[in-house]
Amino acid sequence: MFTTVTIENPVLPGFYPDPSVCKGADGYYLVNSTFGYYPGIPVFYSPDLVQWQQVGNVLNRPGQLKLDGLDVSHDGVYAPSIDYHDGLYYVACTEVRGRGNFIVTAGNPAGSWSDPHWIPVSGIDPSLFFDDNDRLFMVFNSEPPNNESLYSGHRTIRMVEIDKNTLTLLGNEKILINGGVDLTQKPAWIEGPHLYKKDGYYYLCAAEGGTGVDHRQVIFRSNKVDGPFVPWEKNPILTQRHLDAGRKNPVTSTGHADLIQDLQGNWWAVFLACRPYDGNHYNLGRETFMAPVEWEDGWPLINPNADEVQLHYQFTAALPQSEDINNRNGLMAMRDEFTNTTLDLYWLMIRTPYEQWFDIDTIDGGRLLLQLRPYSFLTDGNPSFIGRRQQHLKSSASVSMSFTPKSSDEKAGLMVFQNTGNFYFLCQSLDNDVNVIQLYSSTKEGGLKLLDTTPMPKQHNSLFLKIASDRDVYRCYYSNNDSVWNQIGQNLDARLLSTQTAGGFTGCLYGMFATTINDRISSTQAQYNWFEYLGND
Repeated sequence: MFTTVTIENPVLPGFYPDPSVCKGADGYYLVNSTFGYYPGIPVFYSPDLVQWQQVGNVLNRPGQLKLDGLDVSHDGVYAPSIDYHDGLYYVACTEVRGRGNFIVTAGNPAGSWSDPHWIPVSGIDPSLFFDDNDRLFMVFNSEPPNNESLYSGHRTIRMVEIDKNTLTLLGNEKILINGGVDLTQKPAWIEGPHLYKKDGYYYLCAAEGGTGVDHRQVIFRSNKVDGPFVPWEKNPILTQRHLDAGRKNPVTSTGHADLIQDLQGNWWAVFLACRPYDGNHYNLGRETFMAPVEWEDGWPLINPNADEVQLHYQFTAALPQSEDINNRNGLMAMRDEFTNTTLDLYWLMIRTPYEQWFDIDTIDGGRLLLQLRPYSFLTDGNPSFIGRRQQHLKSSASVSMSFTPKSSDEKAGLMVFQNTGNFYFLCQSLDNDVNVIQLYSSTKEGGLKLLDTTPMPKQHNSLFLKIASDRDVYRCYYSNNDSVWNQIGQNLDARLLSTQTAGGFTGCLYGMFATTINDRISSTQAQYNWFEYLGND
């Protein structure tokens, strides 16, 4: 029944942080954070934990997700958790600096999911646990006792019981963990908790140290669901913080783990990690990795037989692989010719859309039409931007587009975007009534800095634009035939778009962007005939 295969890390490359996984009725389901992007919380399916296919998005209706005015990389949807119980799927999450903690449910993880049930507790990273007696508990990160911090990053893990039928609170919160493994060592940012039961013990698994290079996973256990919980003397159960930063092909920042059993009963962990270049620079964001778990004297240990997280693991519980489930590692080639009436599941927008500013015309081969809308929407609204994750250090995104700007304020093209103050924008516009191609970088003040401009190629029906990455540089190109490419501008410093420089918690997206610099809504539309992504790490 089972075959042995090799798992390739990351199992979800690119900006897929804070993974949570559950075993459902027909296989496994996994969700990730999306912060200030819409739709929120992608849902991935695998029959056997090996290959993952996106089947839906949890928050795909504007009424479910309010991101107005939130920072795209610091705020929004943090660390969702997914669970399955009695035929129903549950996702618990937080709308950070929004409306707080909530639970949504679905009979089918592909959707649709319910409107949020708001849970009036203060904190982030909620996770659900169904005990053997059918009682439902939520554990979450919250303030220190009496809101009195003993040091920077002092937090607690708390628990509250929830009515399974009404999804309302039962009783008061209880502090399970104060600070972390050892309060005297001032452990920072205890978060991302998950609760499990095995062999009569309750295990509380959580992250410490923040989500950077000091990230680590720790474990506690108790013989009662509400504690007291004691830490394992061999904590942490996963970290890479002690390893040489100059090692070859480093994997760093490991943590925010969730534990799961495969179809043979072997234990595994999914967790976030990063693949930096040039020190601690990384543009892909925090990615989803997977590693084996072994139990030692009643305690789980992640990646037990190696110091470094491996890029490949043997997996013995694989089902015969379906041809229609895609592998995202290695060579990837994807072209969207917009022949469907709706956008594919992987496309993202900046914040929640409340109006229809794009259209898909499937006649004559398909095309995506973007209305030109104010540039200021990029800062705190919902701009005319549709993008997908950069998933490889060596990658490219290209578009075929047709666009007739009416003034120098109207611009449309291709962007590589990390946040509203860190991006590069390659576009078509007008300069003294002459059609030109322009290359811009962002400014910290929220504006645009012109890096280069060149006249449009003559005798063109469509303009082709490309942005390519090669670890620490981006290069921008244009063409009038999708064959001979001309570079515009110099090599661009990719570190400007790294988390180390830009901050926040997201990775880079390649996106189509159509805007008016003078903050007016224009009747002009930019037509995109296709979008192509190529990656090969």
